[in-house]
Amino acid sequence: MNPGFEIPGAMREFAEKSIGQARQAFDSFINTARRTAETTRDSADLARKSTQDAGSHAFQAAEQNVHATLDFAQKLIQAKSLQEAMQLQAEFTRSQFAAVQAQTKEFGSITQGAMKQGTEQFRDAVRDAADQSRT
Repeated sequence: MNPGFEIPGAMREFAEKSIGQARQAFDSFINTARRTAETTRDSADLARKSTQDAGSHAFQAAEQNVHATLDFAQKLIQAKSLQEAMQLQAEFTRSQFAAVQAQTKEFGSITQGAMKQGTEQFRDAVRDAADQSRT
């Protein structure tokens, strides 16, 4: 090594600028990675909540349907004639058809809401990532 050796000023400036740019790029990368991790966590939380809501709805619907069927069976065994039994069967069929329609509509609403929220989260995450990459 030459004791009088000195790094030229232009080279030093270039190195300092490069280090500053590398630091800025790394900070940008870390911030984007953190936001991605948060978005992933939020998406997982949304999926978990949506699954819980759907499961809860399914149990409520099953409970409602089993109770209706047991009520029908109890009424049916008390029928005094074939005509009364047929009338009970027709009423039960109509009421169950309406109940299943309502349950399906509610389940569809739960699913649609979850999909909408998930799509909005994804859109926002993509928009944030695009904004970050532009800067």
